[in-house]
Amino acid sequence: MTMSARVSQSAFDGSRLRVILLLDLYEGAQEQFLDAYEYMRTKVASVPGHISDQLCQSIENPSQWLITSEWESALPFLAWVNSEEHIQIVRPMHSCVRDTRSMRYSVLRETRPERPLTPEAAQAGLQKAARVGVGITRHALTFTVKPGSESKVTEILANYEAPETRINGITRLHRTSLFMHGNRVVRAVEVEGDLLATLCHVASQPEVQAVEEAIDPHLEHDRDLSESDSARMFFTRAALPAMQHVVAGRPEPARLRRHMLYYPAVPGRGLELARFLARQDEAAADEPDGPVYASTVFQRDDIVVRLIDVTAELDLDPQAALGVRGPGKAAELERLLDRAAIGVEGSLDSERNLNRLLSHADMMPVTDRSSAVS
Repeated sequence: MTMSARVSQSAFDGSRLRVILLLDLYEGAQEQFLDAYEYMRTKVASVPGHISDQLCQSIENPSQWLITSEWESALPFLAWVNSEEHIQIVRPMHSCVRDTRSMRYSVLRETRPERPLTPEAAQAGLQKAARVGVGITRHALTFTVKPGSESKVTEILANYEAPETRINGITRLHRTSLFMHGNRVVRAVEVEGDLLATLCHVASQPEVQAVEEAIDPHLEHDRDLSESDSARMFFTRAALPAMQHVVAGRPEPARLRRHMLYYPAVPGRGLELARFLARQDEAAADEPDGPVYASTVFQRDDIVVRLIDVTAELDLDPQAALGVRGPGKAAELERLLDRAAIGVEGSLDSERNLNRLLSHADMMPVTDRSSAVS
């Protein structure tokens, strides 16, 4: 898939992925950590898409370690790192690690002086061009609440006091948007700088802690954010990776409306559905008068959501809003959607059914807060 210059975040460009994990170990935990790493690397070696990994220790500070791994592309890595198997395999490492930071990079250029390569081979698996953007990335979490508690959870999440958004000189939380669909909550954030620093800062704020404690009794799956292992498990399972973010190639309109659309996939077809929507949004980014100005596709397993900033009401152009503009595109989406979950019978080529799907997919906005400082 060739990426447009409009794409600033993508897991679909097919380039090799380099993952860097920085770790700070507790004093005396080195041997325990090495045992846990040996177990992990024997497991990851057989994961499809994994190429190699290295464990390094600082020559200056024995508590600082580095794990790097290379993958055929972002997709097998995301499937692995978000799997229940991975969660359990890395669990023994948690008691060894004081602090950690994970970074993920597409390989754009490389030098191999040990042997000459043809131009074609030199470009194989490399990111085709540098992605551009304003340095703000989108991330999302999703979780479910107990059926019947939706209105109470909505009230809690809509009325809390906003935390301080400036974390340090280079890191800031720009925007938080929360939506619900049935008993599923999706929280999307826009971050400038370090995501982990942002999450840690926000989690330490009294306003946020009070909200999290208030919704705890209503969650379908128990958690304890005061306990590090439980918190880590929750955020790992709740992560909803951004598969692609694209912005239209025209000046930003003065007023944009934000929506999140929910697309439940046929079991096992979530990645295919996310890829379809990403292609549609990339094509739409070059339209001079399309209603969708920016779009981010998030996907985990069979959960696919699409965050869009639009210039007009959704029902004025349901094909563009749903990402199915073009011959045969509605039928392609129809093939990938779990029809039982969306409650729409009949062909999506019908304008009536397309509007019904749009109404069903449009998630209920709970809160949308932007940083006061732009």
